Amino acid sequence: MNLEAAAAYAERHALEGLFVERDADVVFERYGNGFDAASAHALYSGTKSFWGIAAVFAQEEGVLALDEPVGATFEVWNSGARARVTLRRLLQLTSGIGFGGLGNAVPVYAKALAVELKDEPGETFTYGGIPLQVFGAVLARKLEPLGLTPHAYLRERVLDPLGVRIAKWRSLADGTQPLPTGAFLAATEWAKFGRFVLADRARFAVCFNGSVANPRYGLTWWLSPLPAFPEIAYASGSGGQALYLIPSERAVVVKFGKGGSYAHDTFLRRLLA
Repeated sequence: MNLEAAAAYAERHALEGLFVERDADVVFERYGNGFDAASAHALYSGTKSFWGIAAVFAQEEGVLALDEPVGATFEVWNSGARARVTLRRLLQLTSGIGFGGLGNAVPVYAKALAVELKDEPGETFTYGGIPLQVFGAVLARKLEPLGLTPHAYLRERVLDPLGVRIAKWRSLADGTQPLPTGAFLAATEWAKFGRFVLADRARFAVCFNGSVANPRYGLTWWLSPLPAFPEIAYASGSGGQALYLIPSERAVVVKFGKGGSYAHDTFLRRLLA
């Protein structure tokens, strides 16, 4: 890996953190703008990556099935085009829900469930936060017998066993926490999560299969922009937040910044040149 070339590109786009592990050993660190290894940073939409993994856990435990319709949980979604929306399509962002629900506009569960579809389910990829909130509403209902919220389930089943510490998570107007955004954590903590997913990639393979509508997006994870490295997957957040999994290099890379023109494919080309 060409770490200096990658760091130089990141620095031109307001680098705030670059943390690289190979075989679970730290091989590179660089920080800027007052951040260091212990500083919690907003992941923005990088937060989404937790929920594809949590969905795999929930399916393994029989809490849900990825191909079940939302209408199996909420009757109002059991007619018309909405009857064809499955949990998989929500996580793939192919549900037919229109653009929106990002940043400070994330709706609470009730408002997300009230949304009308813009497109036929399965035919169009549309980025946004509302599908994750619909998924959150379904998961919340299914977890009620266990006395858990989606975020408590994520902590208990995934993050706590890994020793991953979330510094804070945004709250919505009704006191719930959003799924598509809102997590703040240090580079070293996000890397722990990435190391776990990389080490057990076969278990989470469903997260790294693209859809017909968008072959480059799986279940809450973006897939490789580089044909020479098709196995790469990454979480992506506004401003250049990223968690890259690079199996061929046995590497996990965390990148924090605030550069609006930062490009994942350019960074990866520099890194893997």
